[in-house]
Amino acid sequence: MASSKAISGGLPAPTKTLLLSGNDVEKKRDEILGYFNQTWELYESLFDILIDERAYFTKAISLRHPLIFYFGHTATFYINKLMAAGLIHERIDPNIEATLAIGVDEMSWDDLDNSHYSWPTVAELRDYRGKVHQRVTDLIKTMPIELPLDWESPAWIVMMGIEHERIHLETSSVLMRQLPIEWVAPQPHWPVCQKSRTDRTAAPVNSLVSLPETKVTLGKTDETYGWDNEYGHSETTVSAFKASKMLVSNAEFYEFVQAGGYKNPQWWDEEGQGWLSFSKAEMPTFWVGSIDQPAQLRLRLLAEEVAMPWDWPAEVNQLEAAAFCRWKADDMGKSIQLPTEAEWYVLREQVEGDQTDWQQAPGNINLAYWASSCPVDRFPQGDFYDIVGNVWQWTTTPINGFDGFKIHPMYDDFSTPTFDGKHAIIKGGSWISTGNEALKSARYAFRRHFFQHAGFRYVLSTHQEKVTVNPYETDTLVSQYLDFQYGPSYFNVPNYGRALVDIAEQWVNKRGSALDIGCATGRASFELARTFDKVTGMDYSARFIDVALSLVRGEERRYLMPEEGELMQYCQASLADIGITPEQASRVQFMQGDACNLKPQTESYDLVLASNLIDRLRDPRRFLRDITPRIVSGGILMLSSPYTWLEEFTPKENWIGGVRENGEALTSYQALQRLLAADFEEVQSPVDVPFVIRETARKHQHTVAQLTVWRKK
Repeated sequence: MASSKAISGGLPAPTKTLLLSGNDVEKKRDEILGYFNQTWELYESLFDILIDERAYFTKAISLRHPLIFYFGHTATFYINKLMAAGLIHERIDPNIEATLAIGVDEMSWDDLDNSHYSWPTVAELRDYRGKVHQRVTDLIKTMPIELPLDWESPAWIVMMGIEHERIHLETSSVLMRQLPIEWVAPQPHWPVCQKSRTDRTAAPVNSLVSLPETKVTLGKTDETYGWDNEYGHSETTVSAFKASKMLVSNAEFYEFVQAGGYKNPQWWDEEGQGWLSFSKAEMPTFWVGSIDQPAQLRLRLLAEEVAMPWDWPAEVNQLEAAAFCRWKADDMGKSIQLPTEAEWYVLREQVEGDQTDWQQAPGNINLAYWASSCPVDRFPQGDFYDIVGNVWQWTTTPINGFDGFKIHPMYDDFSTPTFDGKHAIIKGGSWISTGNEALKSARYAFRRHFFQHAGFRYVLSTHQEKVTVNPYETDTLVSQYLDFQYGPSYFNVPNYGRALVDIAEQWVNKRGSALDIGCATGRASFELARTFDKVTGMDYSARFIDVALSLVRGEERRYLMPEEGELMQYCQASLADIGITPEQASRVQFMQGDACNLKPQTESYDLVLASNLIDRLRDPRRFLRDITPRIVSGGILMLSSPYTWLEEFTPKENWIGGVRENGEALTSYQALQRLLAADFEEVQSPVDVPFVIRETARKHQHTVAQLTVWRKK
């Protein structure tokens, strides 16, 4: 393996992430091996900056692991993923691979990790990394390759490891900026930009540039490696807006600091005020000195401090950027705010091509120029500067999956933990963003208090970003019913709700109004809305009704299903996935209700569907009595049930069947014939309708319900 010391005398040659397509398998194998080696050496060369052993073992910030973890973590990632994928069958060092397996995504600024770890030594990790390098090299040289590469390819796991290490190249460099200055030293292969204006009054003055209404389509379409959250698509029309010509510079941000921005709570939302109280911040974290003496302020870079470059971008977290925008909006009397992800895409149209096309990077990105930021007016891109590069740009958009989002099974916790409404998207890349990070389609998100090489530009816009906290459903019963009603079919058994509605549509002549009673999370209600003018979904469970209502609003419902033991599968349900349109969904009204205590109402129904209900009621006779007058003459009553009578739901004296009457067996079907004879005629013989409810990956409930169909006289 080449030594990291071989990288000297300037930054390494910029690397382009690989295309997945091609016609020559062996050429692609060589490309993957070259990309792997260049990434490996680049990552190790970053750690040349550390000149004191304490820099490895002391936390740069309390919220993250010390750098010794990250030095070894990217190597263990290869082994752990390759083992999980069955591409290798022996570990190199089980202890290291366990200790350095999982990083930290702090969920709050005060989410302190005070655990004590027994870290390997630097020498042990260098030796370990050497062994991993050889193992992965051997795999690349022998693994089967079919072009184009896709999720199923062994090469995809290798590419996952490469791009993962490039992420940590950047995040580790941020931590190095927060170490004591005496523990680090500048290196010639990490050169700093020498151009800056240290006179604050000489910094360029920002302005707003108009952009027209634009229709944009989001979602990865290029032929390069991508993380799962980048796939799928989202189309949106972005209203006309104005955007700042440049990123906000240190000089422009100082105006906010000078105006008491960190001391005035009116510019900070609740989360921002909480972070301020915890951090005691008075200025951006990489500024060194006193705000009362701006001429003496310095900026902490990767391994040195320099006189404040007032024309470089201000590097702040999203809470600080949003506070600046509120202050700026008040000062200008206009709707100044951070852009949305879609608005950034409108800006991105000003930059031609993508990283794989660039002969020369159009901005300070991909390690094409320096190991630091540079002046905000250095790289013009269309009518703007730094649409890509210099520093990442915060948006207001909380990350979410696009329509069609699917979790990659080999990294199921890469994206999904961030789909909580609390992780804001950053766009555009920084000077050290390489590989996938430098692509137009890159989607990364961090908690709003998080520090990255990130700054911002502001927009004059009317958008109102909807922040929804939508974590994964962990209520076991709700998750089970979401999977039962909206999840995949198991053992070739059709979806139960759809199967029942298919039968209903054979018998209902007038499709005006329908009642789905005991609707759970609403699948049959939505299926009825395809052909009925109005559908009411009713269930006793408020939790079920809340879920159904959220689906009506167009939201995706995320839920966890047990795989085995503590392993979970991340799933999602949406009406779009089952082909229900917003117009059809609008025909459904959901309400909480008790089938044994129906509220007085004048509405009558052409169809009442009661699936898996009567054997769960405390008084099924009362339900049948009360529902009858609510069905129009000629209307249909459909009852399906496995007749699993249980005293925990129905007192035994109220069971309508499954008992002996005068010593003779009385089935539930016989009882229904007796109870309904006066008001209904049976229109078909009973039919069995099977359904499957998943409990775990290898345990399912396979049930057969009996369906009876009755027409009101």
